[in-house]
Amino acid sequence: MTLTAQVVVIGGGQAGLAAGYHLRRLGIEFVILDAQAAPGGAWQHIWESLHLFSPAAYSSLPGRFMPPQPGQIYPDAQHVVEYLTDYEKRYALPVERPVRVLGVHRDGLFLRVETDAGPWQARAVISTTGTWWRPFLPAVPGREAFEGHQLHTVTYRSPDGLHGRKIVVVGGGNSGAQIAADLAYDTQLTWVTQRPPRFLADDIDGRALFDAATARRRALDSGRPDTGGVASLGDIVAVPPVREARDRGLLKASPMFSRVLPGGVEWTDGTRAEADTIIWCTGFRPALSHLTPLQLRGRRGHIAVDGTRTVDEPRLHLLGYGDWTGPASATLIGVGRPARDTARQIAELLE
Repeated sequence: MTLTAQVVVIGGGQAGLAAGYHLRRLGIEFVILDAQAAPGGAWQHIWESLHLFSPAAYSSLPGRFMPPQPGQIYPDAQHVVEYLTDYEKRYALPVERPVRVLGVHRDGLFLRVETDAGPWQARAVISTTGTWWRPFLPAVPGREAFEGHQLHTVTYRSPDGLHGRKIVVVGGGNSGAQIAADLAYDTQLTWVTQRPPRFLADDIDGRALFDAATARRRALDSGRPDTGGVASLGDIVAVPPVREARDRGLLKASPMFSRVLPGGVEWTDGTRAEADTIIWCTGFRPALSHLTPLQLRGRRGHIAVDGTRTVDEPRLHLLGYGDWTGPASATLIGVGRPARDTARQIAELLE
């Protein structure tokens, strides 16, 4: 049996909940299909020591401030999970889980969403699957021949079991710096970055990053010169654990190695470092395989969007995938505005 809704939202993380909040306010019938068994989206799978870049009040979804976490200026991931769980319950958002979306198809006036629990039919679809589920690993020579243990950001949890090990952490962004700081005290750490790490000023947090991303988008939209956005400020937010490890001289980065050996890594000058474990903090790609049946990708594999609405299928919106689909839309504070605009555009479509 095919179930129906005016709008199907794919993904029950922060972007999906923000979309649900605004759809509810406009009186639009919708359902949220979430592949996870419990609320919290990707936050329930993040490494244990991670903290937000901003205080709770500046890390909130629309309509509901995140309460402060006792004893913490910057809330941890578990606090975010609890907040998202409460948010979903507070607004009685219609989340079906666990439901895995297999594909989205055109079906006349509707979009058909095929799932492992049966099909749905909708006038519009909002995809909010994010990037966590599609980790990126670079094509470094020798990587597959490494005889040690390889992790990615998505599979790293804590230093437990890694004490005394020879660890190579690859990546000069926030995840690389935070995981390197996590491991800097009790392992033989080698931190490797593509370029020298750029730490933001210690007084800059997520509030300033959101403002910078928004100012860049407004400048581009109005035809003014590119402000550079967040990238102009640096790559790494100096959250307290990173700042402490850096100030103690424990976060000294080496340039990127040229190849992986069975027992370590090697640079172009022949220098080698032994390794038991390599942790690849090398980013993600949008998790959009469920949209393959729509054939929206261009020659370079990119899906063209106007705001969050896909150009070649105006009944489909992409929300929460970063600046590509809205300034800072991959953040808690940043997703609210593009979620609101998405709901308004869908309301116009339904009319």
